[in-house]
Amino acid sequence: MTHDFLLLLFLLTAMAATAAVARRFDLTPAIAFLVSGLALAFIPGLPRFELAPEVVLLIVLPPLIYSSGVAMSWREFHANLRPIALLAIGCVVFTTFAVAAAVHWALGAPWTIGFVLGAIVSPPDVVAPLAIARRLHLPRRILVILEGEGLANDATALILYRFAVLAVSTGAFSLMKASGYFVLIVACELFFGIAVGWLSLRLRHWAHDERVEIALSLLTPYLAYWVPEHLGGSGVIATVAAGLYVSWNGPLLISAATRLQGVFFWDLVTWLIEGTLFLLMGFQMRIAMEKTKAVPLHNVVTAVAVTTVMVIAARFVWVFAGTYLERFLTPKLRALDELPDWRHVTVVGFTGIRGVVSLAVALAVPLSLPNGEEFPYRDMIQFTTFGVVFFTLVGIGTILPPLVRLLGLPHHGRSEEVHEREMEIAARREILQAARHRLESIGSRDDVSESVMKFLEARQETRRRAIPDPPARDGQPHAATHGARLVRELINEERKFLHDLLRDGKITDETRRRIERDLDLEEAVVNNREKNTPL
Repeated sequence: MTHDFLLLLFLLTAMAATAAVARRFDLTPAIAFLVSGLALAFIPGLPRFELAPEVVLLIVLPPLIYSSGVAMSWREFHANLRPIALLAIGCVVFTTFAVAAAVHWALGAPWTIGFVLGAIVSPPDVVAPLAIARRLHLPRRILVILEGEGLANDATALILYRFAVLAVSTGAFSLMKASGYFVLIVACELFFGIAVGWLSLRLRHWAHDERVEIALSLLTPYLAYWVPEHLGGSGVIATVAAGLYVSWNGPLLISAATRLQGVFFWDLVTWLIEGTLFLLMGFQMRIAMEKTKAVPLHNVVTAVAVTTVMVIAARFVWVFAGTYLERFLTPKLRALDELPDWRHVTVVGFTGIRGVVSLAVALAVPLSLPNGEEFPYRDMIQFTTFGVVFFTLVGIGTILPPLVRLLGLPHHGRSEEVHEREMEIAARREILQAARHRLESIGSRDDVSESVMKFLEARQETRRRAIPDPPARDGQPHAATHGARLVRELINEERKFLHDLLRDGKITDETRRRIERDLDLEEAVVNNREKNTPL
């Protein structure tokens, strides 16, 4: 127990140090964690950290998927459902077949083994590409499509993987039965996920206690994931559906206190999970190399190279064909949805970074077949998967930023951010106007005193003055950016004086905490506005 605890402390220390270095030098955190884990894995005397697949698939994956679903806009998800489905289902299936064919012809592996490997490496990661894309100020629709794809593609890949393993074990496969089973799983999981989301919100609203509500929010993804997974499904679709349901219906049922504390809680949970996973992925390189010592080196290199090239090429082919060929063949679609900019299509095609789900599924490949024989090509599948994850994450993650800048897409993204900010300011004004009408009706009541009305009017005036100016479009820094720094300077001065009052015994600790909380909330509001202000 003490040994495991020390290992956990070591991982947290390594993760915190890597995150600090990545932030200091403006590095992509996922790449920094992976490279750091890879470097630490080969330190002599350091114990092995073997990533248990059941831990990833049953414990780590559900909260990651659920939190992404809650953060996702249902309106935008629904508006882009067609391209999301084409990528999450169509591209995953196409990539699986493409990898199977390439592995069969290049390495002479059986088709069934090719399908197992193809299903494992076919789904792009949801964490790393979005972390990189958001830093690059990409247009909003690209981010929505990538996030929606990342939420749903794991379900397709996991179901294909189970069919492929079954085909290796039994030597039989029926495309019709598999297709019908896939449709049945998706329909049942959608229904179950919505039911779990509905139940979670009602229980949280009934509990009316922030700690209980946050605990229920943590249990929600596990209920949505574990039940379908135990019954033979994937659990991913149900978890996504639960998250989207909570995202759309939660604002009116979740209290303000729970929402404020929940944002911090889930932000910390996802950061810890993502950082630990990418760090441990680096450690798996040492284990993978040990397992493939009996395999000829040229076979290993060929498998990694062929599979990596194929997953990248297959995505490009599918994305461009799905964008342009579909519109060429369907005039109705061409009339409803204008042709996307080729630069947007290029970026979507270039974001096929593989991640921790692929690695976890590769580690979960059975040790043996039902007849007792060793599962064929198991070590090769695992090492190839790690190679694909490493080269897509480091390679694409390194090339993507200069490519996006070369295509001039950050300018498009910043223009959208400015427009979105203008809409936000207009919405704030309309909300205050609605509150003004309500305030006038309150003032006509006999039971409202003049002092209460002065308090409400002062609150209204304070809210009005807090509305920022529209963002500048001439390249000048936004006024809120400079104003936020000055507000933080004033808040820091107030904190120092508050500490002096406590030190001199003029106030109690309880008084200090109440005043300090008000200052913390004000600074959080300022930081939030500055963070969402286009530069």
